[in-house]
Amino acid sequence: MSFTIYVRMKKPGKQKKEDLLPVPFDLENRPNTVKELLTMLVELGVREYNERKDKGQLVQYLTKEEIRDRASAGKISFGVRGGNDADADEAVENALQCFLDGIYRIFAGEEELTELDQQISWKEDLVFTFIRLTMLSGW
Repeated sequence: MSFTIYVRMKKPGKQKKEDLLPVPFDLENRPNTVKELLTMLVELGVREYNERKDKGQLVQYLTKEEIRDRASAGKISFGVRGGNDADADEAVENALQCFLDGIYRIFAGEEELTELDQQISWKEDLVFTFIRLTMLSGW
């Protein structure tokens, strides 16, 4: 059984309207706390990264839109290939520490989630918003 949540990610600076649209994530079950939410999202991201990192693109070219999007992110490349698998435990530990350090904030609808052990109040059509507060935090 899977559980779909919707996440919107914001960061300082210019963003296109489509960048602010909620993105669906299919989790194994519904997280009850902020720590469970972060752990499940990071583990999903690591799993997807490790699955696609060796695939690359079949046709090695970028469209004008891909070049523009990647340039606005600060790096134009054909994607990741090869290398070591990402470590899920390390990634989760890093994400939790970044949350505690205030690198990003999380909102469930209009409610700010401030503690790792905070319970999530589930409502219909709930959208999570992650806001990166520093330019040095990646993503």
